[in-house]
Amino acid sequence: MNDMWIILIGALVACSCSIVGCFLVLRKMSMIGDAISHSVLPGIVLAFFFSGGSRDSLFMMLGAAALGLITVFLIQMFQNSGVQSDASIGVVFTALFAVGVVLVSLFTREVDLDLDCVLYGEIAYAPWDTFEIGGKSLGPRAVWGVGASLLLNIIVIGLFYKQFKLCSFDPALAAALGIPVALFHYLLMGLVSVSTVASFESVGAILVVGMIIVPAATAYLLTEKLSIMIAISMVIGIISSVVGYYVAYIFDASIAGSMITVAGAIFLLVFLLSPTHGVVMKKWRRMKMV
Repeated sequence: MNDMWIILIGALVACSCSIVGCFLVLRKMSMIGDAISHSVLPGIVLAFFFSGGSRDSLFMMLGAAALGLITVFLIQMFQNSGVQSDASIGVVFTALFAVGVVLVSLFTREVDLDLDCVLYGEIAYAPWDTFEIGGKSLGPRAVWGVGASLLLNIIVIGLFYKQFKLCSFDPALAAALGIPVALFHYLLMGLVSVSTVASFESVGAILVVGMIIVPAATAYLLTEKLSIMIAISMVIGIISSVVGYYVAYIFDASIAGSMITVAGAIFLLVFLLSPTHGVVMKKWRRMKMV
């Protein structure tokens, strides 16, 4: 049964991250998920400190989510001030991560709260952390947390799909049509923050960051239509979760690492053989023209 829970959690993370990941790829902001997953560390430590030493997941998540939104705001502020996008992301997440490391060393010396504890999860252990009501287990907490973030992404992006799409492809036209571009930018970044924070505590940062970037980048090479891109990215994420789990089982390797390795292998295959963008297919078409 634990096998099915692990696969389900991986698939939910893949779907939740892939939806927002498609918009990040289109906006050339793929590494924002990596930035958030590291920069939330000060928020986790401060939540631990102000809650009187509680390691309750709710306090940790609230602190992490708050720092995730601050991260997005700072990155956008630096970009608006003329700093390049990649430099803004690099400066903000390394600085905040460093602050978090300092806070861990200052405030948590006498307790079991280290970087592995507060930042990196392990999907193999997620089925054991169950959600209980009245002494009855309702399944792993990760299923509920990641499932809620997936549902939130579907509802928000479903309601404002046209606005998100136009703001991603042509923000100038969106602004001319009266669409509040800044509002939808921060709304999207908020969804990225929630998806990242809801996932990484249970499954680990590598799985979250990988599922935000790799399936969306792969789908980008296969279609020119956004709705199909989102669907393909979710399918690739689910396939990567299922196949990656059994690869990890066979080789006794990291489950999260195996899932992203499979996703990377699919990306490489598509990169080479994609009908429109594939390297091999492009060379083959040029050879036919000669």
